Amino acid sequence: MPACRGILAAVAGTASLCLCSAAGTADAPGEGYLFNDVHFHLTNYVQEGTDIHDFLKIMGDRIGRSTLFGIPLQQTWSHENSGDYAPTYYLQTDAPLYYYSFTDAFIAMAYRSLPPEQQRRLDPMITGFNPADMYAADHIRRVLLTFPGVFSGIGEFTIHKEFVSGKVAGDTASLTDPALDRILEFAAEAGLIVLLHCDIDMPFAKPTQEPVYLKQAVALLKRHPGTTIIWAHTGLGRVVAPVQPQATAGEGGRSATHLQIVESLLDDPQLSHLYFDISWDEVAKYATSSPETERATARLLERHPDRFLFGTDNVAPPDQAAQLRVFHLWDGIFSQLSPQASLAVRRGNYERLFDAARQRVRKWEKDHAATREAAQPEPGTRTGRRAAY
Repeated sequence: MPACRGILAAVAGTASLCLCSAAGTADAPGEGYLFNDVHFHLTNYVQEGTDIHDFLKIMGDRIGRSTLFGIPLQQTWSHENSGDYAPTYYLQTDAPLYYYSFTDAFIAMAYRSLPPEQQRRLDPMITGFNPADMYAADHIRRVLLTFPGVFSGIGEFTIHKEFVSGKVAGDTASLTDPALDRILEFAAEAGLIVLLHCDIDMPFAKPTQEPVYLKQAVALLKRHPGTTIIWAHTGLGRVVAPVQPQATAGEGGRSATHLQIVESLLDDPQLSHLYFDISWDEVAKYATSSPETERATARLLERHPDRFLFGTDNVAPPDQAAQLRVFHLWDGIFSQLSPQASLAVRRGNYERLFDAARQRVRKWEKDHAATREAAQPEPGTRTGRRAAY
């Protein structure tokens, strides 16, 4: 390990951490890293991003482990829409998005380009599938058999997302679609962790109604008790905000705050397989909107320290400062946690879940190594065919 450059507290109220030079630390993070990142996009909406070798340098000795996935959607560059301006983000054009399955092969090959000691720091995820397609589960199975030893989970993939769902070409994804049930069934069989983005509510929701997607989401979760599911961003979005209930809402009105809704799900014994990630600077914005909200968020994390995972939701960061920015937005909340709870949310839960997923998925791959041909659709079959899981 390089010479230690100083002692710095990772989070107020927790133990001091020895921070060393990032140079030469791509292979191992040491014991003093700040967090593991459960939500990281190596590439953007036009499939460009950070070189994976540079990303390991960005991780340095500050980030221990990280998920690794691209963006499952490609932004169309329509000259009729934006002319010579080439959009790189879905808010920069009215042109549609379409599913881009090559992202999985790209991530797998990038991962395989690393030496084993660097591979151990990453957990690639399969995300290049259409959750409204009954063949999506077959795609996931095929990727596992084509790239054994690589993937630990699926996601981040989206069902309902503000400004995005309406732009996706083809059928609209739904929480009630049997295609999604097939995906989650296979994830349980193979041991894959699921990172799911689904807004809990519609944009600009009113406090006079319950979150529109909540009941469907809970029903989906309860249909798949054997699947480890991480609900990204606790269901919030850029404008899907944590609406406060009104005392005069009346029957059918919103009866709980967002934090209370999240806690009710965590308290449900039928949802013990559900976790939440606290990724994205937009989520940090809500959590730190006032001292009262910070305290309420900290109390929730302290009561359920084994059910939350920190993530950045960064997309192709240029340097380490950009990668750490979202983490430090949570400094005020992490400082209110006990050392044990802080460690669990920042690092421990990630290691527990992904270590177990690695073992389960590797076993499934070994057990199915001789069935690679079964992953290919049979000529002349129709959409009613069930995959030979």
